[in-house]
Amino acid sequence: MRAIDLLNGRLKLRHLVLVVAIADHGSVLRAAEHLHLAQPAVTRSLREVEHILGVELFTRGPRGVTPTLFGDAFVEHARAVLAELRRAGERITGLADGDVGTVTIGTLLAGSNVLLPRAIATLKRSRPGITVVVQEATFDAQVPRLLDGEIDLILGRLNPIEDVRGLRQITLYSEPVRLVARLGHPARSRAGLTLEDLLDYPWVLPLEQTALRRELEQMFTGAGLVPPANLVECTSVLTVRTLVRDTDMIAALPELVARTDAEIAPLPVGLEAVRRQVGVTLPAQRSLTPSARLMLDHLRQRAAEIYDLVDDPAGA
Repeated sequence: MRAIDLLNGRLKLRHLVLVVAIADHGSVLRAAEHLHLAQPAVTRSLREVEHILGVELFTRGPRGVTPTLFGDAFVEHARAVLAELRRAGERITGLADGDVGTVTIGTLLAGSNVLLPRAIATLKRSRPGITVVVQEATFDAQVPRLLDGEIDLILGRLNPIEDVRGLRQITLYSEPVRLVARLGHPARSRAGLTLEDLLDYPWVLPLEQTALRRELEQMFTGAGLVPPANLVECTSVLTVRTLVRDTDMIAALPELVARTDAEIAPLPVGLEAVRRQVGVTLPAQRSLTPSARLMLDHLRQRAAEIYDLVDDPAGA
């Protein structure tokens, strides 16, 4: 197959939709059910795609199908094409009628509990026809979807992007990260409390692939300490707050997240080495849809109001 063969009209949009559906559902049958098609029609269309490409896209097994090396590559491009077509439709609709559209936001822990709800609320008051989709995951999991166009922006604590091409970042405000525990935690009665003292208790930490987890481990190493071995790994803010509130676990939380529960409070052990910038990560080369641009405007406006809520505002 030559690359030009993909442009001769034999490969259809329905082929892309079908291949992505099979990859997402891991089964021709489940993909057929999702697309409201008969299974033989889906099987026939898959064979058409594989014939056009001249390669096998999926290996069949007793429990479904698994993408081949060629399948993984083709699905990646198919997702990007479909995402761009969706964005084109949203942009045309947005240009024709600025009151409708969809913006999809990938969220991290910081910024998700105060900034984002405020920005969504003001956006919806002015443009009630815009649909806002919020999806929570780690930064590493969000980046491919941002680059593919499945999400419009990532909001949260800014992660290093030097090794990822095609991204740009905007800082919205600066928010300290605090070590927190429940109000009645036994560590609070220890005089001259140190980071080493806190290793006597269980911890709840972000997942290993997060920048905050790496920075916390570097903090322990820099202090000549071994990171906690008795720990739970979690990025769900509700689960983290409940564990801290109901047990002797210690966690590192953005200040505004820590303030939302009256039964937990910061400990007198600083985290000066941990980065504090909260902002948005955007695709560098792709323009935002009208809905996403409006969302970014409201995030900027609400971030300006948050300066008074944190101890270390951006630019201080």
